[in-house]
Amino acid sequence: MSRRTMARTFLVVTIAVAVGGCTGGEPSAGTNGTPSPSTQGKTLPYGGAPKVEHPLPASVLSGDPCQEGLTTQQLTEALGTPSAGRKKEVPVLGSTCTWDNDASGAQVSVGYTTKVPDGLSAVYSNTKKQAKLWRELPPIQGFPAVAGSTFDATAKDGFCQVSVGITDQLTTDIGLTLGETKRGTSDPCDVAARIADMVVTNLRQKAGT
Repeated sequence: MSRRTMARTFLVVTIAVAVGGCTGGEPSAGTNGTPSPSTQGKTLPYGGAPKVEHPLPASVLSGDPCQEGLTTQQLTEALGTPSAGRKKEVPVLGSTCTWDNDASGAQVSVGYTTKVPDGLSAVYSNTKKQAKLWRELPPIQGFPAVAGSTFDATAKDGFCQVSVGITDQLTTDIGLTLGETKRGTSDPCDVAARIADMVVTNLRQKAGT
């Protein structure tokens, strides 16, 4: 799979959530820990998704992921020498930002998925069905997370996406493509999970927790 194809992978995977899981409307904050109705009339969480026991305020995903998703130091750690972030607004999803290392072929995307108001429940109910790779991760700083790919069950193509439940309604989604020299030797889901931990750290700092 070419790097250009991989650049579209993050949106392809996440749009699978949006198409199946969103019926319109804005997400509610859902920060009081009580069960919340979804736009499908179901009680969150559903579909096997875990509950977000200690959600962050929904406002932590209101900013620009290019500015707030990862710090310069974190991007250097993840990519080496990254390009400037490219922001994209996806009407049915939310904001995403993508950084590349043109020399290595590595890429990182951070998405604030605010317009699919069923959070990880939509990921479990829709993306899981299409995933060739699906891995439930240990909680990231107490927040439930899953890793997956709709392309390769072995992740030898170097791509993995991690979705982290920030509230029962909201996720942040980290897409990673390893550099060419690391494909087949490093686990992209492990690396994506470490980058997701960085993103969660930044969101918690924004929330003051």
